[in-house]
Amino acid sequence: MKILGVDPSLRSTGFGVIEAAGNAMHGLTFGEIKNKPSVLPSRCLLDIHDQIRDCIAAHKPDAFVVEGIIYVQSARVAIVMGHARAAAILAAAEAGLTVFEYAPRKVKAAVTGLGGAGKQQVGRMVRALLGLPEIPPPDAADALAVAICHAQSSRGIVVEPAKEI
Repeated sequence: MKILGVDPSLRSTGFGVIEAAGNAMHGLTFGEIKNKPSVLPSRCLLDIHDQIRDCIAAHKPDAFVVEGIIYVQSARVAIVMGHARAAAILAAAEAGLTVFEYAPRKVKAAVTGLGGAGKQQVGRMVRALLGLPEIPPPDAADALAVAICHAQSSRGIVVEPAKEI
């Protein structure tokens, strides 16, 4: 199963695609969609949408997974984060992908064993779990972590359609 994970943010959206089969997982690609502060928010959203759409076209994932919104003290920050999430989710919806969401604490616990793990810990564990030659950039590591969380959550679960009697 190929899983595209996304850690949305207006200025640095992380993305990562992994392939999971049973207990084996490996990274296919990862990166960050960087938008400079001088770029208008509407252009940032378009860039996020387009790059996620292109990633979906290139890797044809089976699932799209996004990290849930964390608690923020500013309503403005929450709204901007919501916009970035929407741009990424729209690209997934256009491709017909089912969208899954995981809380940040669940993602960190799935990857490190600690729901309050720091970014460096997450990056090191993502590298180890996927056998990567280097620690991914922070937002890409978070995106790969959410994909790993989904792979672990769905591992071994087979959902079959109900049979008519």
